[in-house]
Order: sequence, then structure tokens, then C-alpha cells
Amino acid sequence: MAAIIEAARDPDYPAEIVLVISNVPDVAGIERARRAGIETLTIDHRDFSSRVAFEAELERALRAANIELICLAGFMRVLTGDFIATWQDRILNIHPSLLPLFRCLHTHEQALAAGVKQHGCTVHFVVVELDAGPIIAQAEVPVYPRDTVDVLSARVLAEENKLYPLALAKVAKSLLPL
Repeated sequence: MAAIIEAARDPDYPAEIVLVISNVPDVAGIERARRAGIETLTIDHRDFSSRVAFEAELERALRAANIELICLAGFMRVLTGDFIATWQDRILNIHPSLLPLFRCLHTHEQALAAGVKQHGCTVHFVVVELDAGPIIAQAEVPVYPRDTVDVLSARVLAEENKLYPLALAKVAKSLLPL
């Protein structure tokens, strides 16, 4: 999120961040967005009796802010098929692997255990099946024999911070009128 905020400061960037929503109170990202002058909102999923009720409130907030694209960044909730269908091709997510390899969690551990020579990150559109949506962009990093999870994670994160703003710009430009 911080990388997207920085990119969006450029007047020529094709997207504007108008709202940052967290489902967890008091996270660093909310404070970071506030310091950048971006409207923030916390919708704590634990305050709702179901995912559908939580998503109804999320939907209301997104519509009230006239949101066109959703960028998930550290949002660790599985969205329902109905919510995803409503926002089809307008929800982006970043995943710390070269999809379709190493879906879901613990991707760096999976990459090291598999002995791959390349790892990386993927920005993709969100679909019902986790980490299976159409790929927008990917970035690769080498995997070295002495890498630990922390070292590999840091190398991938550096690429995520470059890739997500570029992928968002690509998608946002495709939505601009000709």
C-alpha cells in the first residue's frame, strides 16, 4: 500500500487513492494512509455475524466513495463469490510467488523446499479460486542456495513494492476514456 501511495503522488499517475479500508483496527497501514491525507475506514469483520453482512458494509463504503478499482494489500479475508462477481475484473491482489506456483500461504517456505531457482511476485485479478485469477504482471527474483525465508521474503517484497504500482497503473490506464 505504501508503494502505491507513493506512486499516486505523481500527478501523471493514472489512479487516485480515495479510500483505504482495513478489516483490522489500528493497523499501521491505516495510520500511513492518514498521514498521506487519504480517507480511511475500519470495518472490523468480527463485528458482523457473517461474511455476507461484512461484505454488505464493505460494498456500501466502496459505493459511497465511488470506488472503481480495489487493490488488496495485506487484506487476509477470503471474499465471497457474490462480492467478487460484483467487482469482476476490478479487484487486484498481489501474491508473493510466481503464480500459478505456490498459491495460498507460506510461499517462500514452499519455494525454498521445492528448490526453485526463481521466485517472485504476481499481481492478478481476484477470482473465486484463491490466487488463480488472470495475471496482470509478474516480477522474478533469484533464489540463492543460502537463502532463508526472511532473506527471500525481503527480496520478493522489494519487487512487490515496484510491481504493484506498475500493475495498477496498467489496469487504470485501460479504464480511462480514449
